[in-house]
Parts: sequence; structure tokens; C-alpha cells
Amino acid sequence: MIPPLSALQAFETIARRKSFSLAAEELHLTPSAVSHQVAKLESLLGVRLFERSARGVELTPAGQQYLQRVASALGAINTATEDLRHGVQDTLYVHSSPSFASLWLMPRIARFTERHPNISLMLSASHVHSDFQLGQMDIDIRYGLPNWPNLEVEPVFTEQILPLASPEFIRNHALHEPHDLLRVPLIQSSVSVVQWPEWFTRFGGDLRPERMGLRFDRAMMSLDAAVQKLGVALESSSIGHSLIASGKLQPVFANHMFMPVRAHFMVYPARHAARPEVQSFVDWLRSEALT
Repeated sequence: MIPPLSALQAFETIARRKSFSLAAEELHLTPSAVSHQVAKLESLLGVRLFERSARGVELTPAGQQYLQRVASALGAINTATEDLRHGVQDTLYVHSSPSFASLWLMPRIARFTERHPNISLMLSASHVHSDFQLGQMDIDIRYGLPNWPNLEVEPVFTEQILPLASPEFIRNHALHEPHDLLRVPLIQSSVSVVQWPEWFTRFGGDLRPERMGLRFDRAMMSLDAAVQKLGVALESSSIGHSLIASGKLQPVFANHMFMPVRAHFMVYPARHAARPEVQSFVDWLRSEALT
């Protein structure tokens, strides 16, 4: 059951503008016509989507949940329409976790466009995984533990999670052994698959950090804090490769003391593998992961 597109457009516009009158103006309809469209949609769904109050129009919890899916679907329709109108062909939509996109993918993306000049690449990044049922994304590069049934899942690479800091910070604090880390601020990314207590269990024996210096919800913020000499970050040398290569960061210990993990994955429905653009990107990503 698919509601009328006009009703979905009215719902999305009211939610975005937070006003029936402003939505009516944008849609070139009367306020009563917009109100009728929403009433028809609410009747079809059997739930209230909006609440009116002195403050204006607010989405109900059901309306908020519905908007997340409807807005994405309307966005996909709009993008497909614009591509067709402007003659854009061979478009590839890639979604990625933010830190991977910013620190690993972007420095390499020029090589993909040089190798495949006919493919129009659309790249987006957020911590929310793509919903392939919406038909908006071709491939998703996800971070975390691979528990995504009914999808093709392939690790990008095996990466090393290890303590990283600026060379100056390491010298100034005389960091030579794991117990030296207890004297300095420890930086942690809360989404990392490896946390400091696990690293100390592997390499520090009975040592346990009593406090963390800074916590972030993105690896790129954790790495940037280490570049700013705010402490020692426990991060991936693959994601931090450009910072290490530039000399802004380096492994704290000569033998690295790293924990190997597979945490970044190429994820897509099996039906997408038949698209030449998807296969080209997957093949390119495999080759880049080896360099």
C-alpha cells in the first residue's frame, strides 16, 4: 500500500516548514487543501501525524518516525528525477562512516575518478547506516561488528588499533612503556571496537587506566585531539595514515603494540553486485586497501 504522492509531499512539507500555511504556499495550494491531504494520509495510516498547539505544528512520535523514512524516499525520487533531467548516467551512490570517508576515502577518491571518468560518484557520510529498501544508496561502508543479514558483507582491510600521539607529546612525557601512559591523558573514541581497558589487558598486564582525558564519538575527532597534543589516542593506523605519513602523529611504542581488527566493511544487497558501477567501486576499493 503506497499513499498518494501528493499526500506524502504535503506531510513532508508541513513537517519541514512547521506550518500548514507555509507548506501551502510552497506547494501552491490552499491551506485547506493541504489540511485535507494530511487528513487523508492520517486516515489511511490510522495514526495522527501532527499535533497543533499555541506554539504551532508539531510531529507526533509516529509522525517523526514516519518522516525519517518518507523524507529519504522523496529525496531519492527527487535525485533520480534530477539525474534523468540533466542526462546524468552511470551514477554511483556511496555512503560511508564519517571518519573513513574523511580520513581514508577522500585522499584516494581522485584515483577512482581518474580510473572511471564515466561514473558520476555521489558520496555521503553519517553514522547512520543506509536503508537499502529506500533505493537511495548503492553501497555502504560501515564500521562496527558485522551483523547485517541478507546483505553482501566484505571487510575493507585488517587494521591495527594502537596508541598514537604527536612526536612532541611522546618526547615531552617520556613515553617508553605501557605504564607511562597512566601519567598522561588518554583519548578515547566511544564508537571504537577496541577500548583502552582491552588494550591494557593485552599489553599492560595488571595496569588499568583510572580515567580518560577526553572522549569523542568520531575517530577523526580523537585523532585531531592527539594532533593538538591533548593526549594519546587509541586509533587505527589505517584511518590515521595521512596524519602518520605527515609526521603529525606516530605510534607511541617502537614495536607498535597493536590489536588487529576488521571493523570497516563494504555492505550492499546482492542484487547491486550486478551493476557495473558497484563492481568497479568494489574492485577499486579492494586494490586501494592493499596499498
